[in-house]
Amino acid sequence: MDLALQMDLDLMEKLTILTDSAKYDAACTSSGANRPGKTVAAGCCHSFAADGRCISLLKVLMTNQCIYDCKYCVNRAGNDCLRTAFTPQELAELTLAFYRRNYIEGLFLSSGVLRSPDYTMEQMIQALWLLRREHNFRGYIHAKIIPGASPELVRRLGLLADRISINVELPSEQSLHRLAPHKKRAAIFSPMRQICQAAEENRQALAVCKKAEHFAPAGQATQMIIGASPETDYQIITLAAAMYGKYGLKRVFYSAYIPAVEDALLPALDIKPPLLREHRLYQADWLLRQYGFQAGEILSPEAPNFNPYLDPKCNWAVNHLQDFPVDVNSAGLETLLRVPGIGPTSARRILVARRNGRLGLAELKRIGVVLKRARYFIRTADRPAGAGLDRETTIRALIDPNIYAFGMEQLSLFPDMPGPRPLPAAGDVKSITEAVEETVRCLTSSL
Repeated sequence: MDLALQMDLDLMEKLTILTDSAKYDAACTSSGANRPGKTVAAGCCHSFAADGRCISLLKVLMTNQCIYDCKYCVNRAGNDCLRTAFTPQELAELTLAFYRRNYIEGLFLSSGVLRSPDYTMEQMIQALWLLRREHNFRGYIHAKIIPGASPELVRRLGLLADRISINVELPSEQSLHRLAPHKKRAAIFSPMRQICQAAEENRQALAVCKKAEHFAPAGQATQMIIGASPETDYQIITLAAAMYGKYGLKRVFYSAYIPAVEDALLPALDIKPPLLREHRLYQADWLLRQYGFQAGEILSPEAPNFNPYLDPKCNWAVNHLQDFPVDVNSAGLETLLRVPGIGPTSARRILVARRNGRLGLAELKRIGVVLKRARYFIRTADRPAGAGLDRETTIRALIDPNIYAFGMEQLSLFPDMPGPRPLPAAGDVKSITEAVEETVRCLTSSL
């Protein structure tokens, strides 16, 4: 379709097209896939501000026109779809209209690549400049960096947005070259390094002068697509841990690959998104950021993929039973965080509460410990010898009851990479029971 004809679309038609095109970007709390029991409205997502508030954002693209031909992307150059673009003025006015009506509290802005990375970034920057400088917009803004854009444009965007991010997209350089040949690894990681350095310089400047300009105060994030390429879970969390350590990322988002376009290099269109795998990655990511785990403790080259029936922390615990039981009345914070059912908040509460006396199961329950899992791994004042249960009973009690709610299979996409057994249908009680029994047998025999 001719560009001049595309510009004849009215504002609501553009909004419908460009919010729908943005739904596959998961670098915010809500992604484009509808989870069981949840509905994700087109154009609306949720994120967390720098002060921890959950806020609603208008999630939209500047344009769905793109000169790149990334195989997995619905907006790829070779895909036959209706194309359009906002002008900076249109996007600024639309955001303000929604904001003033209290529909949204901010903007999540990404874009296809129109003409060139620099031209696209200039359009995005102009829209944000109009919001911030001309209309004095004080809402939250999360903006995406276009890979390959100049460092100066990255700096300007960071001074206008609360959070900025650039998507890694795929977990390895080989997959990036195969599925997104126009994107280079250096064009992704160089801006990450620049943002990290600029954020540190900005913190030092603010310590000297509180009136200094803020550079991306909510930090930077990134996204990886899960299931479009053959990397293992171990490779994915190892990369995530490296980015947290090297670039100071606030979040790594994992987006289960949703078949949207057909290509010989991609899974078939009838393959369901690996939502359980995405869920396990988020659980493991939480262990990296909040519990002090290392990637090599969660998975290993010998066991490179998550157990679908146990969450990563429980899976680690049943493979390290020699470290348990833990005495909650004497263990340190790091040790308490390794116990299934004890999180950062409850671990700190235990440290405070035990100053006033020894803790039993009743006190732990009031503190917020999930005794359904923790009781098998702890000693307390009223259970000095620990749970005293055998391995099979412990494993049976720890099997994740939520896995069947996903209704998805966690399969290998490539025949040379064996995956775990497919999960049975949510309503098939007999198959679920058989799967549980098989899981228990496999886990107990491996310990």
